[in-house]
Amino acid sequence: MSIYWPQLAGGALIGLSVALLMLLNGRTAGISGLLAGVFRKLDERFLVNALFVAGLILGPVIYRAVFGGWPEIHIQGGVVLLAIAGLLVGFGSRLGSGCTSGHGVAGMARLSPRSIAATLTFMATAILTVFVMGLFGL
Repeated sequence: MSIYWPQLAGGALIGLSVALLMLLNGRTAGISGLLAGVFRKLDERFLVNALFVAGLILGPVIYRAVFGGWPEIHIQGGVVLLAIAGLLVGFGSRLGSGCTSGHGVAGMARLSPRSIAATLTFMATAILTVFVMGLFGL
């Protein structure tokens, strides 16, 4: 079995969830927008948003139940650095009118020029960030 099987399966499940949300609800699966929808006033989309976010939360729980543990990961940097990074990602996703899932998965699949530009910006910024963080030993 390929060592990449879990990544392939995860990517396929992400693609399936994006396709199903579009087919069944006519909406794109932008996680930042769905998450924001959970915290806005109750409307007709609240239940769908809440169920989607619940799936994101339950996914790791199901993974652990099926595979008996968590995958081994190594994250460099402390809690403060991770918190700052998370806040910057959240701010950037709202500023850019979407996140990597909305633009990178759903938008690119629709060949949206705005999503293609946003995804190229995400990738260039990520590469630059890794380079700069490496220079500072972080």
